[in-house]
Amino acid sequence: MRESWRALWTSRLAVWVAGVLGLLWIGRVPNTAGFDPRRLTEPFSAFGDILVGPFARWDSVWFLSVARDGYGPAAGDHAKAAFFPLYPLLVHVGGWIVRSQLLAGVLISLACFLAALVLLHRLAAIELGLDDARGTILLLAFFPTALFFSAVYSESLFLLLTVGAVLAARQGRWAWAGVAGLLAALTRNSGVLLLVPLVLLFLYGPRADRPLPPEAEPRGGWRRLLPRHSLTPELLWLALVPLGLVLYCAYCAAALGDALAPFHVQKLWFRHFVPLGAATDGARAAWLGLRQLVHGSPTPVYFRAGGGDAFSVAAQSLMLFGFLVLVVGGVVGALRRLPFAYGAYAGVALLFTVSNPIDAQPLISLPRYVVVLFPLQMWLAQWCGRRGGVERAVGVSAVLLGLFAAQFARWAFVA
Repeated sequence: MRESWRALWTSRLAVWVAGVLGLLWIGRVPNTAGFDPRRLTEPFSAFGDILVGPFARWDSVWFLSVARDGYGPAAGDHAKAAFFPLYPLLVHVGGWIVRSQLLAGVLISLACFLAALVLLHRLAAIELGLDDARGTILLLAFFPTALFFSAVYSESLFLLLTVGAVLAARQGRWAWAGVAGLLAALTRNSGVLLLVPLVLLFLYGPRADRPLPPEAEPRGGWRRLLPRHSLTPELLWLALVPLGLVLYCAYCAAALGDALAPFHVQKLWFRHFVPLGAATDGARAAWLGLRQLVHGSPTPVYFRAGGGDAFSVAAQSLMLFGFLVLVVGGVVGALRRLPFAYGAYAGVALLFTVSNPIDAQPLISLPRYVVVLFPLQMWLAQWCGRRGGVERAVGVSAVLLGLFAAQFARWAFVA
């Protein structure tokens, strides 16, 4: 708890200070008032709005709108179906208690993030040891896009539920793993992917409830594919994970008249399913962006949300592809150094992310989507720890975190 609390308050202080300074010194991006016409993210005085600016921008408007008004049957409200209901429901209840849904969203995100850090420290200590557990939570707290863990976004709640589900499965508490997976599937569209690591842990381990005997011989060849643990009725608890998605679809059928609204609505957000499409198109965008920076062409190749000149568009394309390369390396490292279930979860989640591109900027939001893939930080902590480089990695991430937080507070699109 002590190490998790230290990681929380130091990283959140960095996010808040950088965001406030970005607003005061650089100012808000022009022509962004239309992103929040009802001022859901700016309900206070000018001074109060500056203080909460680092925590409420972009998708915060949608979460606060759902918390305030629900989804509704109107056709225009179908766009809200992309935002799964658990987090805005908690914000709605919290807003009734503290009399401000914005403050409730920030407090819920902070509380969930602290709890997630505590559970992740425990999980990493089991798999890697105490030293690497400390590095894991520091690398996560100071990840360049970790600013979303204190924003009115569902990232911190989703991280808490995914880490909690995997930790419960690792300890052999399958009922808790199923319940956490169900709630994760009610929090984010990728929550149902938790079924992959949970089933792998059940069949192959490692499991605290059924440890393999010390004399067990490692399997070779095709025998490695055979489950190490037999099927038992406890496996049925994991059926709760897809049930979360089914419940939300049933609600959408009743409230919106479209059970598949969470999927159909992706067209309104310009996303479409193309296997690995974001990866291939993102590589092309990065190459064209590099050529643009070298040759100085004034015409943007790809659109950048929030505006920007040709060179900022090209730089964003290169930055996004750089994140993709680093994440792919992290997935490979997790598959090699961590129990297979961890790497498989990170790999499947990344595959899901890069298979839903946006034509205007294929890899847009990738840095935010991958920040919750905790096996990547576990592997990175182990890799840096062996080389004595955890503090240096945290320092570099902290600088990028501050830059991203300042941009986010200004309504410049980050992820």
